[in-house]
Amino acid sequence: MAKVKPMALIESMSGKVCTHSDVYFRTNKRTGNVTSGKLCNPFDGEPTADQVEVRTNFATAAATAKAIFHATATDTENYAKLQGYKASYENARNFGGNLYSYIFSKTLKTLNAAD
Repeated sequence: MAKVKPMALIESMSGKVCTHSDVYFRTNKRTGNVTSGKLCNPFDGEPTADQVEVRTNFATAAATAKAIFHATATDTENYAKLQGYKASYENARNFGGNLYSYIFSKTLKTLNAAD
């Protein structure tokens, strides 16, 4: 496979070029690699009940993780959770993300297990 070094304009792009385009660009912030993809056969129908449930769980997990991640000492419940997540995050050697993504993944896993 050929190695391509994108020009400076494409290196900083993210998302679609314009509203009519179906080509998406994404830059990995850690490695600087730029990838692109094309959206083929997008789904145009109404979401199913399962899709709505997944979206709801995702939104709930994101809001909960954000509240825990930004907790201060005055918010004792979330602050205690944050300290617990920090301790377990330090011991999670095979987790490849940051602290927020760790909290989000644990929160989402808890929500999905409750269903």
